[in-house]
Amino acid sequence: MNQNEKRMLLTSVSRPGRYAGGEYGQVIKDKTAVKARFAFAFPDSYEIGMSNLGVRILYHCLNLHEDIWCERTYAPWVDMQEKMREQNVPLTCPESGDPVADFDFLGFTLQYEMCYTTVLNMLELSHIPLRSADRGEDCPLVIGGGPCSYNPEPVADFFDLFNIGEGEEMLPEIVRLYIKMKDEGTYTRAAFLHEAARSIQGVYVPSLYTVTYNEDGTVEAYTPVYDDIPRTVTKRIVKDLDKTPFPDKVVMPYIETVQDRITVEVGRGCIRGCRFCQAGMVYRPVREKSPQVVDCQCRAIFESSGYEEMSLSSLSISDYTKVNELTDSLLSWSNPNMVSLSLPSLRADSFTRELMDKVASIRNSTITFAPEAGSQRLRDVINKNLYEEDLMRAVNVAFDVGKNQVKLYFMQGHPTETDEDLAEIPELAHRVVAAYYQNPNRRKGQHAQVTISVSPFIPKPFTPFQWEPQDTLEEMERKQAFVGSCVHDRRVKYNYHNAKTCRLEAVLARGDRRLAPALEEACRRGFKFEAWSEFFNYEGWMQIFADLGIDPAFYANRRYGLCEVLPWDVIDCGVTKKFLQRENAKAHEGNTTPNCRENCSGCGANKMGGERACCPKTN
Repeated sequence: MNQNEKRMLLTSVSRPGRYAGGEYGQVIKDKTAVKARFAFAFPDSYEIGMSNLGVRILYHCLNLHEDIWCERTYAPWVDMQEKMREQNVPLTCPESGDPVADFDFLGFTLQYEMCYTTVLNMLELSHIPLRSADRGEDCPLVIGGGPCSYNPEPVADFFDLFNIGEGEEMLPEIVRLYIKMKDEGTYTRAAFLHEAARSIQGVYVPSLYTVTYNEDGTVEAYTPVYDDIPRTVTKRIVKDLDKTPFPDKVVMPYIETVQDRITVEVGRGCIRGCRFCQAGMVYRPVREKSPQVVDCQCRAIFESSGYEEMSLSSLSISDYTKVNELTDSLLSWSNPNMVSLSLPSLRADSFTRELMDKVASIRNSTITFAPEAGSQRLRDVINKNLYEEDLMRAVNVAFDVGKNQVKLYFMQGHPTETDEDLAEIPELAHRVVAAYYQNPNRRKGQHAQVTISVSPFIPKPFTPFQWEPQDTLEEMERKQAFVGSCVHDRRVKYNYHNAKTCRLEAVLARGDRRLAPALEEACRRGFKFEAWSEFFNYEGWMQIFADLGIDPAFYANRRYGLCEVLPWDVIDCGVTKKFLQRENAKAHEGNTTPNCRENCSGCGANKMGGERACCPKTN
């Protein structure tokens, strides 16, 4: 496509800045000087993908190599897709404008199960065969990574390989192997995939494992087709985050994105052990960056971007051991430069007045906590290790400094849940409202507003609740109505997530390779952007399942056997199955497990190593 044709195309669609390219900070290289080209794909809109920290980091890590050129691509919006199909224009990368199909690698980050059809749609727009088995030697090698790769089986047939775990070291190793085999003249797709699976920890090549099934439909076994590849693929971690490459500048968009701000992670992993939380398990062991490194990285991005807001990324920022030292250092230069500091993921039990004073200047007047369950009994079941007095102390700290809006996040459908537990969700919100008016330091003339957001439980791989059934759709919707009926204060606002979306997410989260035909058919029928409510088509999905003879309840609503082979048992996330089984049993007994700093629970993650691993007793 020449420049005039491109100009005509861009002027015919909404927000052409999504596709124009030429952003400040993008990496441009001489194509004649590079030996491998990598297209990094985010399966959602440009505005969301440009805000993703993982993409920024891996884009930087690959481009540190002079002979590797990593570019970006995003899912075109629906109007652009229509024009592309009308004019037979393939998906391209904005840096070079070259078609994605011309690259050596196409890597997708899989952040959310509901993006799977968008992945297939992007492959289709790229004129790349959907299934790995149908790709020829000249097709890009399609790589998957991100949180959903911990159960890659529903999309296994569409990927050549997966990165399991953290990619800063692993992804360049994969590309370097490709360059080496090309230089030696030994490269074929099959030879490369075998060698990558054999020699690089964390590489999972689905085509090199056969899957057999029992008569009842459960998985019988995963069997490697070669003796020299691992029976289970162990995730990769970065042991020292201080030494991990981090971009000192970011690609600056021409249009507003979801998060136009400085974002720097302070650590990975979580010392807590919430039994529903996948991230808290798969990102173990806990590792922290030093305050000096975080401060230096934040300064560098501020100087290259001019952003006026700064956010520290962590699963639980208030559990960062040097949070006060770090915030003091950041505020010493951010305040004079009018840069606001945001501390997301605050826990009520470690929330302090000192932290509140540091973030009180943030324009948003809302403070957010996640009790996850209304009753103490159920918080013990899920191992939240949070008490109502912790929450009330935290909200009163916020009320003391002028906050009057509180958001509380909950889940419904936890194992052993009763209607009495559900009724405690709005009751807890009512007590927070009452605490506001009882607080002597509240701002006069303001009124409390407490928002409760309730999401249905979704069983996720590598959690103690991975075996638990999700409520049926009818039960989820009944519970949503029940909670709403228990709200009797206009100062309590009730939001809840779409139960139909959550049901399909559970199907895809616990699915196996037999879901591939359904995903392929969904792509054929035009499904895409299903993380967006206006495009989600539950009835269409149910029709596809019925047409193909797939029972979604087998994946979403069945209690998996504690001893059955799970679709994700081919992956080793570092946390042992025995530990997860112990935690499941403790949940049904109503017993809690201390956090990792109080006592090592023997989850197995410390075998992964690291200078700042989670259990102090063994380090």
